[in-house]
Amino acid sequence: ASDVYKRQGMGAFQWERSGAATSDGQQGERVNVRTLIGGLLAAVLASGAAAADDEPLPRFEITPFGGYRIGGEFELEDGQGTSSGDVDFDSAASWGVDLGLYRDRNGFYELLYSRQSTEFDDNDPALEGVDIVTEYFQVGGTIVFDQEDWVHPYFSLTIGVTRFDVDGFGSEIEPSGSVGFGLRFPAGRNLSFLLGARAYGTLVDSDTDLFCSSVNGEAICIVQGSGNVVYQGEAVAGVVFRF
Repeated sequence: ASDVYKRQGMGAFQWERSGAATSDGQQGERVNVRTLIGGLLAAVLASGAAAADDEPLPRFEITPFGGYRIGGEFELEDGQGTSSGDVDFDSAASWGVDLGLYRDRNGFYELLYSRQSTEFDDNDPALEGVDIVTEYFQVGGTIVFDQEDWVHPYFSLTIGVTRFDVDGFGSEIEPSGSVGFGLRFPAGRNLSFLLGARAYGTLVDSDTDLFCSSVNGEAICIVQGSGNVVYQGEAVAGVVFRF
Protein backbone atom coordinates (compact mmCIF):
# COMPACT_ATOMS: atom_id res chain seq x y z
CA ALA A 1 0.00 0.00 0.00
CA SER A 2 2.89 2.32 0.75
CA ASP A 3 4.49 1.64 -2.62
CA VAL A 4 1.25 2.33 -4.42
CA TYR A 5 0.81 5.49 -2.48
CA LYS A 6 4.34 6.53 -3.34
CA ARG A 7 3.89 5.75 -6.98
CA GLN A 8 0.63 7.58 -6.97
CA GLY A 9 2.31 10.40 -5.14
CA MET A 10 5.17 10.41 -7.61
CA GLY A 11 2.64 10.23 -10.42
CA ALA A 12 0.78 13.14 -8.97
CA PHE A 13 4.03 14.97 -8.47
CA GLN A 14 5.12 14.24 -12.02
CA TRP A 15 1.69 15.34 -13.32
CA GLU A 16 1.96 18.56 -11.36
CA ARG A 17 5.40 19.20 -12.80
CA SER A 18 4.17 18.39 -16.27
CA GLY A 19 1.25 20.78 -15.80
CA ALA A 20 3.64 23.49 -14.59
CA ALA A 21 5.85 22.94 -17.60
CA THR A 22 2.83 23.21 -19.89
CA SER A 23 1.78 26.41 -18.16
CA ASP A 24 5.28 27.87 -18.61
CA GLY A 25 5.18 26.97 -22.29
CA GLN A 26 1.81 28.68 -22.77
CA GLN A 27 3.08 31.79 -21.03
CA GLY A 28 6.12 31.80 -23.27
CA GLU A 29 3.93 31.51 -26.33
CA ARG A 30 1.73 34.35 -25.08
CA VAL A 31 4.78 36.55 -24.49
CA ASN A 32 6.04 35.77 -27.99
CA VAL A 33 2.63 36.63 -29.54
CA ARG A 34 2.45 39.89 -27.61
CA THR A 35 5.98 40.77 -28.64
CA LEU A 36 5.15 40.02 -32.26
CA ILE A 37 1.95 42.13 -32.19
CA GLY A 38 3.77 45.00 -30.47
CA GLY A 39 6.53 44.87 -33.06
CA LEU A 40 4.03 44.91 -35.91
CA LEU A 41 2.17 47.91 -34.44
CA ALA A 42 5.42 49.78 -33.93
CA ALA A 43 6.43 49.05 -37.52
CA VAL A 44 3.07 50.27 -38.85
CA LEU A 45 3.23 53.48 -36.83
CA ALA A 46 6.81 54.09 -37.85
CA SER A 47 6.03 53.52 -41.51
CA GLY A 48 3.04 55.90 -41.27
CA ALA A 49 5.18 58.58 -39.66
CA ALA A 50 7.89 58.06 -42.25
CA ALA A 51 5.33 58.32 -45.03
CA ALA A 52 4.02 61.58 -43.57
CA ASP A 53 7.57 62.92 -43.29
CA ASP A 54 8.27 61.86 -46.86
CA GLU A 55 5.29 63.84 -48.21
CA PRO A 56 6.58 66.91 -50.04
CA LEU A 57 5.88 70.19 -48.28
CA PRO A 58 3.45 72.54 -50.02
CA ARG A 59 5.20 75.55 -51.51
CA PHE A 60 2.39 78.07 -51.52
CA GLU A 61 -1.37 78.45 -51.26
CA ILE A 62 -4.11 80.77 -52.45
CA THR A 63 -7.36 81.41 -50.55
CA PRO A 64 -10.14 83.40 -52.20
CA PHE A 65 -12.77 84.33 -49.63
CA GLY A 66 -16.01 86.18 -49.10
CA GLY A 67 -17.20 87.70 -45.89
CA TYR A 68 -19.24 90.23 -43.99
CA ARG A 69 -17.62 93.26 -42.34
CA ILE A 70 -18.96 95.39 -39.51
CA GLY A 71 -17.73 98.46 -37.66
CA GLY A 72 -15.92 101.62 -38.67
CA GLU A 73 -16.58 105.17 -37.57
CA PHE A 74 -15.36 108.64 -38.51
CA GLU A 75 -15.80 111.89 -36.63
CA LEU A 76 -17.09 114.94 -38.49
CA GLU A 77 -15.72 118.47 -38.24
CA ASP A 78 -16.98 121.69 -39.73
CA GLY A 79 -14.82 124.32 -41.40
CA GLN A 80 -13.92 125.87 -38.03
CA GLY A 81 -12.59 122.56 -36.71
CA THR A 82 -15.55 122.04 -34.41
CA SER A 83 -16.86 118.53 -33.98
CA SER A 84 -20.30 118.09 -35.47
CA GLY A 85 -20.97 114.43 -34.64
CA ASP A 86 -19.80 111.18 -36.14
CA VAL A 87 -20.70 108.90 -38.99
CA ASP A 88 -20.67 105.08 -39.05
CA PHE A 89 -19.95 102.68 -41.88
CA ASP A 90 -22.85 100.51 -42.99
CA SER A 91 -22.21 96.81 -42.41
CA ALA A 92 -21.81 95.10 -45.77
CA ALA A 93 -20.29 92.18 -47.64
CA SER A 94 -16.56 91.98 -48.28
CA TRP A 95 -14.23 89.86 -50.37
CA GLY A 96 -10.54 89.27 -50.80
CA VAL A 97 -7.68 86.87 -51.37
CA ASP A 98 -4.92 85.53 -49.12
CA LEU A 99 -1.62 84.29 -50.58
CA GLY A 100 0.68 82.09 -48.52
CA LEU A 101 4.34 81.08 -48.96
CA TYR A 102 5.13 78.09 -46.71
CA ARG A 103 7.99 78.32 -44.24
CA ASP A 104 7.42 74.79 -42.94
CA ARG A 105 4.58 72.29 -42.66
CA ASN A 106 2.66 74.34 -40.06
CA GLY A 107 3.46 77.94 -40.90
CA PHE A 108 3.56 80.32 -43.84
CA TYR A 109 4.13 83.95 -44.73
CA GLU A 110 1.08 85.66 -46.14
CA LEU A 111 -0.08 88.55 -48.29
CA LEU A 112 -3.66 89.60 -47.57
CA TYR A 113 -6.02 91.81 -49.55
CA SER A 114 -9.57 92.52 -48.36
CA ARG A 115 -12.11 95.00 -49.76
CA GLN A 116 -15.48 96.34 -48.68
CA SER A 117 -17.67 98.77 -50.61
CA THR A 118 -20.42 100.35 -48.53
CA GLU A 119 -22.09 103.66 -47.60
CA PHE A 120 -22.11 105.94 -44.59
CA ASP A 121 -24.90 105.25 -42.14
CA ASP A 122 -25.95 108.85 -41.53
CA ASN A 123 -29.00 111.07 -41.99
CA ASP A 124 -26.92 114.16 -42.75
CA PRO A 125 -27.83 115.29 -46.31
CA ALA A 126 -24.15 116.03 -46.94
CA LEU A 127 -23.24 112.36 -46.38
CA GLU A 128 -26.42 110.54 -47.32
CA GLY A 129 -25.68 108.04 -50.07
CA VAL A 130 -21.93 108.76 -50.02
CA ASP A 131 -19.99 105.61 -50.89
CA ILE A 132 -16.85 104.53 -49.07
CA VAL A 133 -14.46 101.78 -50.15
CA THR A 134 -12.15 100.30 -47.51
CA GLU A 135 -9.21 98.20 -48.67
CA TYR A 136 -6.66 96.40 -46.51
CA PHE A 137 -3.18 95.53 -47.82
CA GLN A 138 -1.45 93.35 -45.26
CA VAL A 139 1.66 91.19 -44.85
CA GLY A 140 2.27 88.76 -42.00
CA GLY A 141 2.21 85.12 -41.06
CA THR A 142 -0.08 82.25 -40.10
CA ILE A 143 0.41 79.24 -37.82
CA VAL A 144 -1.69 76.11 -38.46
CA PHE A 145 -2.29 73.54 -35.72
CA ASP A 146 -2.82 70.15 -37.40
CA GLN A 147 -2.94 67.78 -34.43
CA GLU A 148 -6.36 66.56 -35.57
CA ASP A 149 -6.95 65.13 -39.04
CA TRP A 150 -10.41 66.57 -39.62
CA VAL A 151 -9.94 70.15 -38.41
CA HIS A 152 -6.93 72.49 -38.28
CA PRO A 153 -7.22 75.66 -36.14
CA TYR A 154 -5.10 78.61 -37.27
CA PHE A 155 -3.89 81.97 -35.99
CA SER A 156 -2.81 84.92 -38.14
CA LEU A 157 -1.10 88.24 -37.44
CA THR A 158 -0.46 90.97 -40.04
CA ILE A 159 0.57 94.59 -40.50
CA GLY A 160 0.16 96.89 -43.47
CA VAL A 161 -1.92 99.81 -44.66
CA THR A 162 -5.58 100.71 -45.14
CA ARG A 163 -6.90 102.73 -48.05
CA PHE A 164 -10.12 104.68 -47.48
CA ASP A 165 -11.75 106.03 -50.64
CA VAL A 166 -14.73 108.30 -49.92
CA ASP A 167 -16.82 109.37 -52.90
CA GLY A 168 -16.49 113.12 -53.34
CA PHE A 169 -13.96 113.45 -50.49
CA GLY A 170 -10.87 111.78 -51.94
CA SER A 171 -8.80 108.92 -50.53
CA GLU A 172 -6.33 108.39 -47.72
CA ILE A 173 -3.82 105.66 -46.82
CA GLU A 174 -3.12 104.93 -43.16
CA PRO A 175 -1.09 102.27 -41.26
CA SER A 176 -3.02 99.29 -39.93
CA GLY A 177 -2.81 95.77 -38.60
CA SER A 178 -5.01 92.74 -38.09
CA VAL A 179 -5.38 89.56 -36.11
CA GLY A 180 -7.24 86.54 -37.44
CA PHE A 181 -8.23 83.06 -36.31
CA GLY A 182 -10.46 80.24 -37.44
CA LEU A 183 -10.71 76.65 -38.59
CA ARG A 184 -9.61 74.77 -41.68
CA PHE A 185 -11.42 71.60 -42.73
CA PRO A 186 -9.23 69.43 -45.01
CA ALA A 187 -11.01 67.88 -47.98
CA GLY A 188 -7.90 66.35 -49.49
CA ARG A 189 -4.17 66.77 -49.53
CA ASN A 190 -4.26 70.15 -51.30
CA LEU A 191 -7.78 71.41 -50.62
CA SER A 192 -9.40 72.80 -47.46
CA PHE A 193 -12.46 74.81 -46.52
CA LEU A 194 -11.98 77.77 -44.20
CA LEU A 195 -14.18 79.52 -41.65
CA GLY A 196 -12.67 82.41 -39.74
CA ALA A 197 -12.81 85.90 -38.32
CA ARG A 198 -10.48 88.87 -38.46
CA ALA A 199 -10.24 92.15 -36.55
CA TYR A 200 -8.67 95.21 -38.19
CA GLY A 201 -7.35 98.36 -36.57
CA THR A 202 -6.28 101.46 -38.54
CA LEU A 203 -4.26 104.26 -36.96
CA VAL A 204 -5.41 107.73 -37.99
CA ASP A 205 -3.64 110.96 -37.05
CA SER A 206 -6.12 112.99 -35.02
CA ASP A 207 -4.25 116.22 -35.79
CA THR A 208 -4.76 115.88 -39.56
CA ASP A 209 -7.93 116.78 -41.41
CA LEU A 210 -9.01 113.96 -43.70
CA PHE A 211 -11.46 113.79 -46.57
CA CYS A 212 -12.15 117.51 -46.74
CA SER A 213 -14.71 118.74 -49.25
CA SER A 214 -17.14 121.58 -49.85
CA VAL A 215 -20.77 120.52 -49.59
CA ASN A 216 -23.42 123.14 -50.42
CA GLY A 217 -20.82 125.86 -49.95
CA GLU A 218 -19.81 124.56 -46.53
CA ALA A 219 -16.43 122.95 -45.79
CA ILE A 220 -16.69 119.55 -44.14
CA CYS A 221 -13.82 117.34 -43.03
CA ILE A 222 -14.06 113.72 -41.95
CA VAL A 223 -11.48 112.76 -39.35
CA GLN A 224 -10.75 109.74 -37.23
CA GLY A 225 -13.20 108.26 -34.76
CA SER A 226 -13.01 105.93 -31.75
CA GLY A 227 -9.90 107.65 -30.37
CA ASN A 228 -7.03 107.31 -32.82
CA VAL A 229 -8.04 103.92 -34.22
CA VAL A 230 -10.76 102.85 -36.65
CA TYR A 231 -11.87 99.31 -35.82
CA GLN A 232 -13.60 96.79 -38.06
CA GLY A 233 -14.45 93.11 -37.71
CA GLU A 234 -14.93 90.56 -40.46
CA ALA A 235 -16.30 87.02 -40.67
CA VAL A 236 -15.05 85.06 -43.68
CA ALA A 237 -15.50 81.76 -45.52
CA GLY A 238 -13.11 80.59 -48.20
CA VAL A 239 -11.46 77.74 -50.08
CA VAL A 240 -7.76 76.96 -49.64
CA PHE A 241 -5.82 75.65 -52.64
CA ARG A 242 -2.30 74.37 -51.87
CA PHE A 243 0.42 73.80 -54.45
